[in-house]
Amino acid sequence: CFFILGLRVTVLLTSSLMVLGAGLRCVPVSDLEIRKKLIHGGQLLNGLAGPTVMNAAPFLSTTWFSPDERATATAIASLLNYLGSAGAFLVGPLVVPPPNGTAQLLAQSNTQHIKDRIEAVLYAEFGMVSLIFSAALAYFPSRPPFPPSVAAASQRLSYRRSFCRLLSNFRFLMIALAYAIPLGVFSGWSGVLDLILTPIHVSQVDAGWIGFWSIVGGCVVGIAMARFADFIRGMLKFILLLLLSGATLASTWFTLTCLTTVTHLPLTTATLYTSCILLGIFLNSSVPIFFELFVETVYPVPEGITCGVVTFLSNVFMGVLLFFLTFYHTEFSWFNWCLPGSCLLSLLLILCFRESYDRLYLDVVVSV
Repeated sequence: CFFILGLRVTVLLTSSLMVLGAGLRCVPVSDLEIRKKLIHGGQLLNGLAGPTVMNAAPFLSTTWFSPDERATATAIASLLNYLGSAGAFLVGPLVVPPPNGTAQLLAQSNTQHIKDRIEAVLYAEFGMVSLIFSAALAYFPSRPPFPPSVAAASQRLSYRRSFCRLLSNFRFLMIALAYAIPLGVFSGWSGVLDLILTPIHVSQVDAGWIGFWSIVGGCVVGIAMARFADFIRGMLKFILLLLLSGATLASTWFTLTCLTTVTHLPLTTATLYTSCILLGIFLNSSVPIFFELFVETVYPVPEGITCGVVTFLSNVFMGVLLFFLTFYHTEFSWFNWCLPGSCLLSLLLILCFRESYDRLYLDVVVSV
């Protein structure tokens, strides 16, 4: 979409889908079946808008920023999207009371109170996405008056040639799996974090705070790492090795802590908070570094196609994991072990990966 329609049209189309989807969820219909269909339809429209939000950052940074600012711009554009997820960890538990913590759950007044809170959240989301759409409609140019780099002005491959290039590039497939496996597993795991922590007596509110701080920490560290990558070019692989090593250690610590009856490690709120937050920081902060390495490896394949493929792979792994969760949902130790296993596999793939910087080489050589 970016390559064909341009950034402005794509963003307007995406935000309009989000407005329509959020609006459908707010339609006040008394019939529960119709209401359910409207909510599912709204979620579908919101999901259709997802690829633009997740994949626009590298294209945006290439179009608008110089080579010594691209990694930072990619980090800011991609990681600020995660702040919405961080807010979701807090909004749910703080605004909508959990049913298992509500006295006299079957009372009509309590049930209506929970419904009113849920509707308040839906109306607030509709207001926010409408404001974003209005701002984009008022001012969101497709590109700057002058290209900031040679790569920004250069021609890209067609869709057909791009997919052929991606599927035949073994190095790209290697780092695509290194990104998709741990990030897909982590997305599925964090989505049911409250269920995972319930057997060890961690409340829904505490699980929300853990998810919140892990995402916020990942945003801060990710932007810092991207800024470092802009200052010292050619260090993307080294940064990923550091982050994935930390993620492997943190996930192993968390998994062993949950098996306290076997490992006899101290199971405290501090250890759970620390291990989960460190895991989120290391994995979330690796996203923009991966994106930049993808684009550098397969240039001149368009950024949107490259990041769209790896995001699709990540969602596939997340979906497979959640599919198995529907059958094995009474005990979560196997789910926890998937985390260190996926991080270790990703670390090994990055160790074997031979990095190259084709886009940066074009900018430097032609500029000179």
